[in-house]
Amino acid sequence: MSTMLSHDFQVRVVNTTRKHVHDLEALQRLCYPTLTEIEIFTAEKYLNHLRLFPQGQFIALAEVNGREIPVGSTTTFRTDFDFNHIEHTFQEAIANGWLSNDDPQGEWLYGVDMMVHPKFRGHGVAGKLYKARRDLAMKLNMRGEMAGGMLPGYDQHRKQMTIEQYVKAIVAGKLKGPTISAQLKYGFKVRGILYNHITDPRSDNAATLIVRENPHYQSGDDFVRAG
Repeated sequence: MSTMLSHDFQVRVVNTTRKHVHDLEALQRLCYPTLTEIEIFTAEKYLNHLRLFPQGQFIALAEVNGREIPVGSTTTFRTDFDFNHIEHTFQEAIANGWLSNDDPQGEWLYGVDMMVHPKFRGHGVAGKLYKARRDLAMKLNMRGEMAGGMLPGYDQHRKQMTIEQYVKAIVAGKLKGPTISAQLKYGFKVRGILYNHITDPRSDNAATLIVRENPHYQSGDDFVRAG
């Protein structure tokens, strides 16, 4: 993307469609340079996501110089999760990128990624995408959202602290992390650390298990009565 960024642009978030998949593959490669080829979402994998759970796939489109361009996206699927046994790898969760683990009755919305083009970061794009995910979880009466949050800032602190100390310092407000601080601001809470979760040498391949509960969730019987 060679478009010059203006400070005055509008962003709208809509459901991803088939016409977006090649642009999203290119954006994946730009936003996640540490991922291996098998971890990258290709256009073919994006098409499968749309087949399985179309309402859970979102793209952010910015109007720049009179045309709309994709500047961010988030991929999700439905799952049930055992919070007593949290360790899992990214590839296990996403079924090698195909999302074939999607459970149409799953009570948790698993946020697979949150990507924003580097030139458009700091302009509220991620916030709009997080809102779309929150609204979907509430619309579907899910217990909430969860994700494995990457920790790209740890490499700057590795000599001074462990990954556990780094995460605790961010949660306590003593440090700022490139991704986790924003996730906390949007209402997520850290429920644990996922070791050997994803290919990212910056964090020794670790990630945080982050959770944002749906405050409006109703159990099955209550939801039926309310409906």
